[in-house]
Amino acid sequence: MNDAASERVLVVPTAVFHAAGVFHGFCSRVADYLPRLLDPQVLSFRPRSEVETDPTYKQIIPYVVLRCGEQVFHYTRGQKGSEARLRTLRSIGVGGHISEADVSLFGDLYRSGLMRELEEEVHLDSPYTERSVGLINDDRTPVGQVHLGIVHVFDLAMPTARRREAVLTHAGFAPLAELRQKAGEFETWSQFLLAAPVLV
Repeated sequence: MNDAASERVLVVPTAVFHAAGVFHGFCSRVADYLPRLLDPQVLSFRPRSEVETDPTYKQIIPYVVLRCGEQVFHYTRGQKGSEARLRTLRSIGVGGHISEADVSLFGDLYRSGLMRELEEEVHLDSPYTERSVGLINDDRTPVGQVHLGIVHVFDLAMPTARRREAVLTHAGFAPLAELRQKAGEFETWSQFLLAAPVLV
């Protein structure tokens, strides 16, 4: 895991996102946004310590939902999590920042960062298929103003994913319907997804 104080993370100018079309909440129009937002000509790496409070940039965050049929992986963010503003909140999304260190891993920078974050946070002990299903934006909160989520669903053959990071507490699988009934306990991004038909 990278030191958040010195880490340089992948960002896109907020103006580029606005030009593609501002939305609030979850948006399923992947093809309308990803080619523009992940264009190497508009992306850059900037110090995380600076962009965490600079809404002129959006930090690109892969947000992976692990599901097996009607069962969805969930957890609670522990007190020692790197993002203080999300501690103690529940989540169905696994992932995080794309770091400058991801450049040297594989050819596809975004893909490299997505898989590194996933492998840091969970043991994925099942075959799976995956799909990119949409994006999340929430400018109503300080966290949301500086982050943009790209949502991926990994459909597992077996519900055998396990937490790897200790800060992911109370982790496990539960029926989607049960999680939806307790949506108010979840971070905003997860609330958007729990309300979206994409997980049905």
